[in-house]
Amino acid sequence: MSNALERWHAYMESGDPQALSDMLDDDVVFESPVVHTPQRGKEITFKYLMAAAKVLGGPGFTYVGEWHGDHSAILEFENQIDGIKINGIDMIWWNKEGRITRFKVMVRPLKAINLLHQMMGARLAQG
Repeated sequence: MSNALERWHAYMESGDPQALSDMLDDDVVFESPVVHTPQRGKEITFKYLMAAAKVLGGPGFTYVGEWHGDHSAILEFENQIDGIKINGIDMIWWNKEGRITRFKVMVRPLKAINLLHQMMGARLAQG
């Protein structure tokens, strides 16, 4: 496992906002299952990932599978919110410096996407 991926897992355990900020490249691109266009830049990506941690994170969140490349990983996750089982993947790419350059989230089933869309919208509106 790469140092970048170890840092990601450490962040997921701690929830430390500074750790997340330190991992993101200034030009990172975030792709969400509920937003039509890619979000570009560290600030907006940070906001989305922090909101996602609040919405999806918690005691039920778990990674159930991992696939690694030299500068990328796919992490399959599961959780249950409001009786809806959520299954998805985080696709993460990083540069030679170990900073995340691209982050894509894919979620299934449709009920889960609809629930996350509503919850993420509410969380992002809070600031």
